Amino acid sequence: MPSEGSVRFADAIRRTVIVQSKRAYVGHIGSSLSIADLVAVVFHERIRLEGGADRDRFVLSKGHAALALYAALDELGRLPDGAIDTYCADGSQLGVHPEIDLEGIDFASGSLGQGLSIATGAALAARVQGSDRKVYVVLSDAELNEGNVWEAIMFAGHHRLENLVLLIDLNGQQALDFTPDVLDLGDVAAKLASFGWDAAAVPGHDHDALGTALDAPSAGKPRAIVAQTTFGYGVSYMESEIKWHYLPLSDELFADAQRDLAALEAQR
Repeated sequence: MPSEGSVRFADAIRRTVIVQSKRAYVGHIGSSLSIADLVAVVFHERIRLEGGADRDRFVLSKGHAALALYAALDELGRLPDGAIDTYCADGSQLGVHPEIDLEGIDFASGSLGQGLSIATGAALAARVQGSDRKVYVVLSDAELNEGNVWEAIMFAGHHRLENLVLLIDLNGQQALDFTPDVLDLGDVAAKLASFGWDAAAVPGHDHDALGTALDAPSAGKPRAIVAQTTFGYGVSYMESEIKWHYLPLSDELFADAQRDLAALEAQR
């Protein structure tokens, strides 16, 4: 599938992340930028959003990156007019973490390490119901520090839930430190394969590579794409900087971020 459209979609997500995080004066910017390309390749002509009960499901396990998901839904015209401009405002349905009161959000998330268990249950439910719907889930690498994630991995592999698609945002850092220094994960793709998954490690900002991994023929197993990403991707001073897990933007840094994103888009 051509990736040009999904690249433009990711660019739009990044722009919205910067503009809305500045307006709301909130953090979690680097985490949202990290997954912009992952969200784009799923939501641009892959995930089936129509079809009632048989539509596909999406779980954002790393719920603190919800702004990237909101940006995608807004770009697709699935948010009410002007709703994106209420992000983190009083009374808004667009909070720091996604909640099911907002149309387009299937599962509330943000209690880290829970999303894959939810997605696994949703995939099993689809099988029981005889539905061909898929379940996509975006998980942070730091969530692999938690044991219940590995229980879900074992369960999905054992039951060969081939309608489950896991995208791991392997950006190598978490709230307060670099992931390998907290708990070294080793070869994540190899570990997943050992538990019965069809797993591939790919460059996490390469839409062709991501698309190829997503569109590969079914191997009769759950699919995992271990996406090697850069935290804060596209904004030079945020990239791989732990502090940008929480910091908001000043006026000067906002302008710098916009220039960096414009430069990234100009390279296409």
